[in-house]
Parts: sequence; C-alpha cells; structure tokens
Amino acid sequence: MSDDFISRLPKAELHVHHIGSASPRIVSELAERHPGTVPSDPDALRSFFEFRDFAHFIDVYLAVVGLIRTPEDLRYLTYEIAREMSQAQSLRYAELTCTPYTSVAAGIAIEAYTEAIEDARLSAERDFGLVLRWIYDIPGESGLPAADDTLRYALDHRPEGLVGFGLGGPEIGVPRPQFEPHFTAARAAGLHSVPHAGETTGPETVWDAVRLLGAERIGHGTSSAADPALLAHLAEHRIPLEVCPSSNLATRAVATLAEHPLRAFVDAGVVVTINSDDPPMFGTTLNREYEIAADLLDLDDRGVADLARTAVEVSFAPEDVKARVLGEIEEHVAAQA
Repeated sequence: MSDDFISRLPKAELHVHHIGSASPRIVSELAERHPGTVPSDPDALRSFFEFRDFAHFIDVYLAVVGLIRTPEDLRYLTYEIAREMSQAQSLRYAELTCTPYTSVAAGIAIEAYTEAIEDARLSAERDFGLVLRWIYDIPGESGLPAADDTLRYALDHRPEGLVGFGLGGPEIGVPRPQFEPHFTAARAAGLHSVPHAGETTGPETVWDAVRLLGAERIGHGTSSAADPALLAHLAEHRIPLEVCPSSNLATRAVATLAEHPLRAFVDAGVVVTINSDDPPMFGTTLNREYEIAADLLDLDDRGVADLARTAVEVSFAPEDVKARVLGEIEEHVAAQA
C-alpha cells in the first residue's frame, strides 16, 4: 500500500471538529485580524501548535476560539477548512462538529452564526466539490444551560446543512443521562444522535449513550473494548465507532498506538470509521490516520478503500452524494489495479 493511494483516495470524514480543524495558516490570518493573543508569525505558530499534552491542546483550542469574534471570521474559518480538506485530504464529504454555544457566548448572534456557516458550506461545494454537513454539539462542561441553548439553536435556528446532534467536551463529571431530554427532542425533530462517549471514561458511558441518548454512532468509544457484551451489542445493532487513533494517543485514552483497540473492534464485528478529530492540534491529518489504521489492521489498498467506503455508507450524506463518492472510490481503486 502506498501513501499516494491514501492521499488520492476519495474520502468522507465523520468525526472532525470545526474550530479544531483550524490550521496554522488559518490561525495566522485570524491572528493578524485580532493581534495580541496568538502569534501570527508562521514559525512561531508552528511552535505554538506543537502538541505537548492535553492541557496544551486545551490552551491552543481556546486560543483559536478566542480569535473567532465576528461572523466574517467564522465564514473565513469554515471556508478555508473546506479548502484544505478537499485539496490536501481528498475529502468529498465531511460532517463538521460545531459548537455554536461558544460562538454565541462570544457575542456572535445565532442568526449570524447560521448565515456564516451556511454561506461557507454552499461556497465550498461550488468551489471545491466538498459537501459539508453540520453536527451541533453540546459542550458538556457547560452543563444543562449549554444543552438547552444548543437544542434551541438546532430547532429554532436550524441551518439547512444540520444533520446531527452531539455531545462533546470532558466526560469525567459530565454524566450522559442528564442530556436524555435534549437528545429525545433532537431526534424527534429528525436529527441524528452522535454523542462522544467512552474516550476517557469506561464502557458504561457508551451504554448510556446508546440506551439513553439513542446514539446512532459513537464518537471515539475507545473503552468499549473492555466490555465484550457492549462490543456484541454495537456489532449486532450496527452502531459505528468513530475512531481517531492519534487523538486517542494524545489524550492518553491509549498509552501507545500498538495498544489501540481498533483491531479488537474489527475482530468483534463492530463497524468502524477512521477520523482525525482536531487534526492540526494533534499534529495529524486524515491521510495519516488512514495510514495508522492500515498499519494496525494490516490492510492492503483494497482494505483501506473498504474503510473509505464504510465512512460514506454510515454517513448522513444524501443518497446521491453517497453514490457519487462511492463511485469515485471504485474509480480510484480500478486506476491503481
């Protein structure tokens, strides 16, 4: 299997954060607009982005959040993320996890937020051929008030591209059951349930996400490997895990990549997709995550292409988009034969 095969392979990504996708190039532009808090010099930014530990990741993430001060910043961020996804990662479809609560708290009205991301979405599809959809997630650390507001943004100010409702942030001290009414309401409105669970806590968090939040996919789910009954349930009900190997290593969800449970998931029959989470902040790319998965699972080109197919198939993309991207994957495989 060649790196070139992966880099040119048409892909879909289902677990990637909006602000967490801001590259040093994008941050540099935003830092020039709003000088004083983040270095705008490219060399200084590269050093700023070099991952040291999870606390450093939080610092970088919050620093970038602090640069998104106007709807124009938001539109620029979204459009430029799309440019890099399509050009550097051969992405054809992506579901970006957005946290409107933090932007509204920073002073951007929800109406302006919605208009900015939607304008960027439509422009990205026109200019880059990349289809974007949104997942609005509750920042769990902000509790029920954030959940109430996020649900209101999703239902009362619903952008055309919104397909899912999620839950992110820390898991420890943020029990999933308290958010059951919010997910029930979101699902009743036709949104898909895609909470994070089991990244830094045990399998019971994943069970809560499935049983109480109606999870259709699980973000991370790393600790699921510790519970054979849970793995069997995920496999039987075809509930995919959104696996992000480098992120799991960086956040110490796994001690080493060699110990990552990806193979255990696959051996148990669980559906998996490969994703990058917050790629610049974890020093990775989606292409790199596919390379890691190929190594962990001992895959050849066709096995890697199967991973790409799975991501498309379990996405919430329109059926015509699924058919188009699957066709492009087949064409890519045939061209390499």
